[in-house]
Amino acid sequence: MSSVDHHSYRAAVGSFPTGVAVVTALSEAGPAGLTTNALTSLSLDPMLLLVCVDRESRTLPVIRAARRFAVNLLRDDQEPLARVFASKQLPREKFEQVTHTVAHDVPVLDGALAWFACDLEAEHDGGDHVIVVGRVTTLEHDAGAAPLRYERGTFS
Repeated sequence: MSSVDHHSYRAAVGSFPTGVAVVTALSEAGPAGLTTNALTSLSLDPMLLLVCVDRESRTLPVIRAARRFAVNLLRDDQEPLARVFASKQLPREKFEQVTHTVAHDVPVLDGALAWFACDLEAEHDGGDHVIVVGRVTTLEHDAGAAPLRYERGTFS
C-alpha cells in the first residue's frame, strides 16, 4: 500500500513542464479530439509516438475504430484550443470552435506547431489510461514557432 496520496502525486508530477497536444481521430460521425500532455517520442526506428488516453475518453473508441490518429502539438498562442479539447463538450461542439483540415485521413488543427499522422501500432494498459502507440506515417513542423507549455496547473 502506498503512502502517497493522489493530490501529492499530481502536484509533484505537475512540476515537470510538458508540451501540450491535441490528439484527433476521424469517425463516420465526424472528428473527435482531446488535450493531453502525456506524450513522448518512443522510437526513431521505427518512428513511434506514445500517447496516454483516459479510458473514459470519447476519443479513444474513435482512435480504435479508425486505427489512425493525429497528434497536434500546440503553439504558445493556442491555449484556447487546449481548453476546448480538454472540456467535456461533445466532439462536434469542440470542432465547431476550431478550424482544421483532414490530411492523411486524420483531423489536423490549423496553425499547429507540428502534427504527426499515426497508424495505431499498439495499446497497453496504463491504469486509468490506455497507452496508445502510433507509427508516424507523415508529419509537418513549423520550426519558427514556440510550444505551449503546461506546468503546475497553468499554461505558459
